[in-house]
Amino acid sequence: MPIFPRRRKPGAKKLSRFGKIGRQKFDANGIPVRRRGIYLLPNAFTTAALFCGFYAIVMAMNQRFEHATWAIFVAMVLDALDGRVARLTNTQSEFGAQYDSLSDMVSFGAAPALVIYEWSLRGLGKLGWIAAFVYCAGAACRLARFNTNIDVVDKRYFQGLPSPAAAAIVAGFILMMTDLGVSGMQMSWISFGIALFAGLTMVTNVPFYSFKDVNFRKSVPFIAVFLIALAFALVSIDPPKVLWPIFVAYGLSGYAVYLWRLAKGKPVSIVQTDAEPIDPSDRS
Repeated sequence: MPIFPRRRKPGAKKLSRFGKIGRQKFDANGIPVRRRGIYLLPNAFTTAALFCGFYAIVMAMNQRFEHATWAIFVAMVLDALDGRVARLTNTQSEFGAQYDSLSDMVSFGAAPALVIYEWSLRGLGKLGWIAAFVYCAGAACRLARFNTNIDVVDKRYFQGLPSPAAAAIVAGFILMMTDLGVSGMQMSWISFGIALFAGLTMVTNVPFYSFKDVNFRKSVPFIAVFLIALAFALVSIDPPKVLWPIFVAYGLSGYAVYLWRLAKGKPVSIVQTDAEPIDPSDRS
């Protein structure tokens, strides 16, 4: 039996096969539905940080540890910029927050663990890769806890050592020893202790100052600008020997704050107790 095409109603427009593509969608109230997408600028910084972490892993596999450690430090700078760029351009998104966490896991979790294992911990056998795994697992738990506790933790402090600072302690030690010409096999047990210290400190409840309450738009005395210039000058004199002590001091500062609060009888918990709202952009 032959099949005849249906007749269109008079005045009806013929829609092409691809007519629905690109058409604006509306919800039940007639409000245009915004298409989902990602913002290019902040995610470009996050992708660059992710590349630096991957580059550090490749360089460690090729026994080029100086390049690997500098890549981790560059990833730290890019990680500090992506969130600020998102806030300045008002391009925060949940995708950016999750993408940033995954990038941090590669750059400040897997990369430092593999770099210090290839440089020094390999000679310790099972103890070496266990120490590297403790660091990597600590970074993963630290990032997961940060994402889940972002709304209840006092934004002035980090709960545990931040993963970029932990990566800087590990990478800075390797960079300084490489600059001094010291072999990693000679520092196996020291590397073992540093990896365990950084990994376990990330999952503690020790408060570390976050510098998020610093108002960069507020006027400061002239001496502050001079001190900043002096700090850059000191770092530029010999970066490998200056950067590592700075991050070690920061890694110990949390324990100093914890003991000071404990001695003064002040609460050591950094859970948010006031009614101050938390900025969702802090997740980026």
